[in-house]
Amino acid sequence: MPFRTPLTRRKALLAGLTQATCLAGLYRPTYAQQTQPAPFAPVEEIFRKAIQKGKTPGVVAAIGHEGQVVWRGVFGQRSVLPQAEAMTWDTLFDMASLTKVLITAPAVMQFYERGLIALDTPACHYLPAFAANGKQDITIRQLLTHYSGLAPDLNMSFAWQGKQTGVQMLMNCTPQTPPDVQFAYSDLNFITLGLIVERLSGQSLDAYAMEHILKPLGLHNSFFLPAPSYQSTIAPTEYDENGHMLRGIVHDPLARRMGGVAGHAGLFSCAQDTITYSQSILNKLAGLPSDFPLKAETLHLMSTPQQPAGKTDLRGLGWDIATHYSTPRGAYFPSSSFGHTGFTGTSLWLVPNTRSFVVILTNRLHPHGQGTVVSLRGDVATAAALALRSMEH
Repeated sequence: MPFRTPLTRRKALLAGLTQATCLAGLYRPTYAQQTQPAPFAPVEEIFRKAIQKGKTPGVVAAIGHEGQVVWRGVFGQRSVLPQAEAMTWDTLFDMASLTKVLITAPAVMQFYERGLIALDTPACHYLPAFAANGKQDITIRQLLTHYSGLAPDLNMSFAWQGKQTGVQMLMNCTPQTPPDVQFAYSDLNFITLGLIVERLSGQSLDAYAMEHILKPLGLHNSFFLPAPSYQSTIAPTEYDENGHMLRGIVHDPLARRMGGVAGHAGLFSCAQDTITYSQSILNKLAGLPSDFPLKAETLHLMSTPQQPAGKTDLRGLGWDIATHYSTPRGAYFPSSSFGHTGFTGTSLWLVPNTRSFVVILTNRLHPHGQGTVVSLRGDVATAAALALRSMEH
């Protein structure tokens, strides 16, 4: 799509601003580089249209390239019900399954670096009760790549509650297939990994994450179980089964039943912390100064294909590379890129060779769980890649 002249673009942007303000309640994009917003006008249009069409009430997003944040935007509303609130840059989001790759996978790999975990050792070596009912051969690598054969979830059809009940159900569950047979995305894989981190560290997963991942990276607005003082800046999700709007309480039903801290979900974070995390990974992979608490070689393992030989669903050790979940890659980011999504409407995609990233944080479930951002993620990534390409020429 040809880019319009600067004057035409400015008029179109102002027209879009007026329209979006009326339709979405707020449109307030901000830019790290005020002199170069124009290439990202198509990105902004995608977000505006998504809000207008009811795909999500609001968005906070950022695009990075070669160590710089080249665009960032804030759109729409943080809350619609029970009262309207404008979206802000510092809004905290329920990160959902991004917990898997931002917290649990790197925690496991820290123990790998210390020689306390081996990737091809059965998980029951670290968690003996896990061996029950045919799970004795499932390895750490198979859990990390979702080739374990475990079911996607625990039985939620009856009213059970509590971490210990959930753990017992997990220990007693039976695999759906033998390991290494097929890719089947499963929360149980990462709940198991989180329990192994707790067993080896002697700490709760949230305490371990704070001490060994979040604090070393300087992430001050990322945590499990957010304190009540953060309530006003958290994007609510939807009403729970009792009619209460979930705000500051994890949306994922399994994580919620287990107390809000689990290896597959429970992290709350914001755009700025996600940017810092992303830049730290990309810098470490590029051999540049970085505070990321893993070696570059370990991050390379995590972000390159580690699935069984001959399988076409490509997964790193936690990160998604090429599966049906890979829509956030878009049409132009290379096959060496990787990322992950979260059910609540969050996503992160990273491109090592150019140190590029796309962070998209939405409250798409608010207020009634009916929004969708699957196509938006791919459309934004495609527009972002074209914008980055145009800036290089």
